[in-house]
Amino acid sequence: MTTISIYIIAAMLTISLLTGMKNSCKRGYIIFDRIDLQVEVESVPFEDIAKAPKGESSAAIRERVLKARQIQNERYKDVKGVHCNAQMTTSLLQKYVQLDDQALNLLRTAMKKFNLSARAYDRILKVSRTIADLEGAENVQSHHIAEAIGYRNLDRDNWVE
Repeated sequence: MTTISIYIIAAMLTISLLTGMKNSCKRGYIIFDRIDLQVEVESVPFEDIAKAPKGESSAAIRERVLKARQIQNERYKDVKGVHCNAQMTTSLLQKYVQLDDQALNLLRTAMKKFNLSARAYDRILKVSRTIADLEGAENVQSHHIAEAIGYRNLDRDNWVE
């Protein structure tokens, strides 16, 4: 078990005690199911860090994020109480995340393989819509769904092994 996993378990236990979710927290699933992005980070050897190519600059990433936020502000300008993809309701998800057959099959496979909940399904759609916005894509495509599924690491049975 990694140090990060231990911190996550400690945080999960603290939250469950503070919220009174004593017995309803099988391996933290109820708490983790409410988190949009779940990524377990492994330590990186020095040699790999030293050899890493230069990535995208913070300024370029900031510009992409600002553009994505503009897209979302425009999309939801007439929807009261919704300003970003994370706030989408089920009806908004159906309107703004229409999947083609390939993306739908990929999502169906992940839902079955990882035994994901309906909440995780909605989270994947919201995150994939955001990924598409960051890319400047009008429609959510299968590679957006695949990336969003990849951010659901803690939903999987082996995340603490």
